[in-house]
Amino acid sequence: MNQSLAASDDDEAMRERRCIVSGEVLSEDKLIRFAISPDGEATPDVAAMLPGRGIWVGATRAALNAAVKKNLFAKAAKSPVKVAPDLADRVEAQLVARMLADLGMARRADAIHLGFESVLRAIQSDAAPALLVQAVDGAADGKRKLFGAAHARGLKIQTIECLTAAELSLAVGRQNVIHAALKSGRLQQRLSFDAKRLSGFRTVAAATHERDE
Repeated sequence: MNQSLAASDDDEAMRERRCIVSGEVLSEDKLIRFAISPDGEATPDVAAMLPGRGIWVGATRAALNAAVKKNLFAKAAKSPVKVAPDLADRVEAQLVARMLADLGMARRADAIHLGFESVLRAIQSDAAPALLVQAVDGAADGKRKLFGAAHARGLKIQTIECLTAAELSLAVGRQNVIHAALKSGRLQQRLSFDAKRLSGFRTVAAATHERDE
């Protein structure tokens, strides 16, 4: 198993791969792996667990569309490759499913704060969270208040905004979830890792950043 993708261990251990579109050598949080199935189809492998030689593409719709348009999968595989017309949508769906599964795992492990008040208390505590997960379609006012609370304490908490409120709610089994927070750990690292890649495929506005203004 590729531990850097499956568990998203610390960034210093993250391996680098070459994108078949740009030719750049990039860290894996900026790439999507594809495997060629036995029947010759390009198959998204966001967890990097499928057997065989991987083909790596920059984690954006534009890069993937370029790979398809220029027939780069076949060139990289040195054989004919079938490409589904909805390949980019499949990548997005896999990334979303992985992130929702990790959020659900965090909820079952009681390792996540949910809701504005709970997240605010976590930010104000001695054990501040390492990651804020905010619904991309959530109201800006609550996000500003949480940023203000972190800023007042001199905290630079990574924030990801690439999932909708409906997706967050589905993941944790609660209605109308806009704000969540996780402490440092493997789930937090993997969510951050996948959010960086998902932001290149979402048609809604998305952001993955450290708020430190």
